[in-house]
Amino acid sequence: MKFYKTFRQIYSITKNERFLLFLKVIESLVSKVLSLLMVCVILWAIGDLSIIIVTDLFIRSSHSLKEDIFDIFGLFLNILVALEILENITAYLKKHSVQLELVIVTSLIAVARKIIVFDLETKSASDLIAISVAVLMLSISYFIIRSGQRRGT
Repeated sequence: MKFYKTFRQIYSITKNERFLLFLKVIESLVSKVLSLLMVCVILWAIGDLSIIIVTDLFIRSSHSLKEDIFDIFGLFLNILVALEILENITAYLKKHSVQLELVIVTSLIAVARKIIVFDLETKSASDLIAISVAVLMLSISYFIIRSGQRRGT
C-alpha cells in the first residue's frame, strides 16, 4: 500500500507542467551551486596568483623573469576565463538561456591565453595552425552573431 502511494506521488510529479517546474527548480539550483563553486575557484586562483607573484618576483630573484612573466600572464588570463564563465552562469540564471555571444567571447579569451603562453620551442607548427584556425572560426562566429543582433534577428 505504501509503495502504491509513493508511485502515485512520483507519477503526479511526472505530469508535464509539474515535471517541467521540477526541472526548472533543479536547473536553477544547479546553476546557483555552479556559480558559488566558480566564485570559490576564482578566489582560489587569485590567492594562488598572489602567492606566485610574491615568491617568484620578490623572493626568488634568481629565476628567469621572462618565464615567470609568461606564467603570470597565463594565470591572469585563467582568472579572466573563470570570470567569463561566471558571467555565463549569471546570464543563464537571469534569462534562462545560453548567451551564445558570451560563450564565444569566453572561448576567444581562452584561446588568447593559449596564444600568449604558447611555447614555440616545445610545440609543433601543427599546434600553432590549430590555434590559428580556432581563432579564425571563433572570430567568424562572433562576427556572424554580432551582425545578426544588429539586424534584429
